[in-house]
Amino acid sequence: MEPRVITITSGKGGVGKTTITANLATALALAGHQVVAVDADIGLRNLDVMMGLENRIVYDLVDVAEGRCRLRQALIRDKRLSNLFLLPAAQTKDKTAVQPADMVKICEELRSEFSFVLVDSPAGIEHGFRTALAPADEVIVVTTPEVAAVRDADRVIGLLEAAGKESVELAINRVKPEMVERGDMLSVEDVLEILSIPLIGVIPEDPEVIVATNKGVPVVLNNLSPSGQAIKDMARRLLGEEVPFPTLKGKESIFNLLSRWLRRK
Repeated sequence: MEPRVITITSGKGGVGKTTITANLATALALAGHQVVAVDADIGLRNLDVMMGLENRIVYDLVDVAEGRCRLRQALIRDKRLSNLFLLPAAQTKDKTAVQPADMVKICEELRSEFSFVLVDSPAGIEHGFRTALAPADEVIVVTTPEVAAVRDADRVIGLLEAAGKESVELAINRVKPEMVERGDMLSVEDVLEILSIPLIGVIPEDPEVIVATNKGVPVVLNNLSPSGQAIKDMARRLLGEEVPFPTLKGKESIFNLLSRWLRRK
């Protein structure tokens, strides 16, 4: 299998992009692949906390880009899985400290050792987004089923198309089935109709995510977690398996009306 660089991004902050990156990396490692998660959110790093590796950081992405250490010195091996690594972001630098060309060079070097390079992009569409996007073979756009988040995702998808990224897929996070059934939340079908890109994951709202995050233990390691199972299903789809999605159709509601309005924009 050819090495794959996958950037996980979003238009809006707070939609669970970093949680999905940490857990997707862990799920792919559990499936036996060599995986590295790269935190490109310079100045606001959180991937290390999600993976429980915050106390092991010596060097970071900016140190590698600026030549203060070799790439291998900055990589942190996961505590639980010997085939999972983290390249942490710098906490104190400006987002412009790493340029798109630097990220391409670093990811090219990582391809020689890893089957999957997952890049956690900062939210938004500024410099950090362009840097995280530069090396990507594939992009996963994360949204929640809220009008503001979907609108921002639509903007990001437009930018990805303009940048010539052809493999762009959608992960819908924090879906609440009971709200969808009542018609109080956009359904998966609503979001797909608005954004018109292939679906790679549907992750339900799950209180276990907060517990797992606070403990620095990826939720995919909890076999009873519905969100953990959903992210394992995402990993299986990335590996080419056919895995069915849950059906969560909503009733006609103000959200359906808003979704139709968004589609006309």
